Amino acid sequence: MPHGDYEDVCVEGHLIDSGIVSSIMDDIVSLGGEFETLSFEVGRTNEDPSRAVLRVRGQSEEHLGELLTAIQEHGAVPLDPTDAVIAPAPLDGVFPDGFYSTTNLETAVRVDGRWLPVDGTEMDLGIQVDPKAGRAWTVPMADVCAGDLYVVGHTGLRVRPQERPREKQAFEFMASAVSSEKPKAQVVAEVARILRGVRAAGRETIAVVGPAVVHTGAAEEISRLVRAGYISVLFGGNAVAVHDIESALYGTSLGVSLNEGVPTVGGHEHHLRAINMIRHHGSIAAAVEKGVLNSGIMYTLVTTETPFVLAGSVRDDGPLPEVIMDAMQAQRAMRPYCRRAGACLMLATMLHSIATGNMLPASTQTVCVDINPAVVTKLADRGSWQTIGIVTDVGLFLEQLADELDE
Repeated sequence: MPHGDYEDVCVEGHLIDSGIVSSIMDDIVSLGGEFETLSFEVGRTNEDPSRAVLRVRGQSEEHLGELLTAIQEHGAVPLDPTDAVIAPAPLDGVFPDGFYSTTNLETAVRVDGRWLPVDGTEMDLGIQVDPKAGRAWTVPMADVCAGDLYVVGHTGLRVRPQERPREKQAFEFMASAVSSEKPKAQVVAEVARILRGVRAAGRETIAVVGPAVVHTGAAEEISRLVRAGYISVLFGGNAVAVHDIESALYGTSLGVSLNEGVPTVGGHEHHLRAINMIRHHGSIAAAVEKGVLNSGIMYTLVTTETPFVLAGSVRDDGPLPEVIMDAMQAQRAMRPYCRRAGACLMLATMLHSIATGNMLPASTQTVCVDINPAVVTKLADRGSWQTIGIVTDVGLFLEQLADELDE
């Protein structure tokens, strides 16, 4: 229990090599608080966990609450935990005041003296609790029903921080040196190792694909990865599917010949004609079945029965029949794949990658590839150690990755 302006907290794990304790101390000091180390038991070997007990002091009870909230994400929990506070939702689509907003880290909530694991690790959701059933799970704001019970405040919660893998530290330095001209072979080999491991474990890999993949002529490399089982589901927008189908039907992408690299006469109409053709047949799958569409990414997804989710936007032409124009429905379609994915490839699409990243647990190994360093930085920041950022041409990267995996 809090003692006026201080509270004793403990944290366990690989605290030194993961930098967890230093992060906790930095957060306390940066927010104007103070800490005192009451005990620090270091593991005897590098495989053994360590345990630290800190006394956290704030300038007021409210300030102390801010400090405890900040360090909670690093796994700090009170020495004397209490049950979580729960309150009913006042209206459909509205959390109760002071609701707890989740992180992308594994979380548990204390109810009736028991720690319940929270199902569905995802950031920016609420935690619904059923005390009678002994269950807790995350819920997006749009799916809240009046009267359902949600966690409010920050007491009775335990967050497990994502620890830095020991073998990753040397690779992080290597990956940070990737140039914009060519990805280093070691980085491609590391990504290939991740994808092989995920496939061998029977888990799924999401590919979030932007139209630049088609523009750079890398559609066949995506198809190779799908056929080999290294991509389990594809996320994208209307554009990537449209330009992929355009390239299959007309040999162009945005009217530019993929073979010659120059605009074709009347090519600016090709994407609209591609959309119209698919809409005429009713669906992408129907166009494949009738022999109208016989190559490209979408053709490969249909013929290999690989699922895909296309989320639309206000700027879309058409759109294609399979495009989900309701943003909340698109989220619901993407979320189950995100929660069970072992890896995610984010390929030259900022908005769809950010949307996907917000639904991924921190434990999902993520690779972001873009020619724009700002995009890579933005997406890497959402995760931390589990994210590999690669600044390069996406077509070159995919060709090297597919070749590496073929070996």
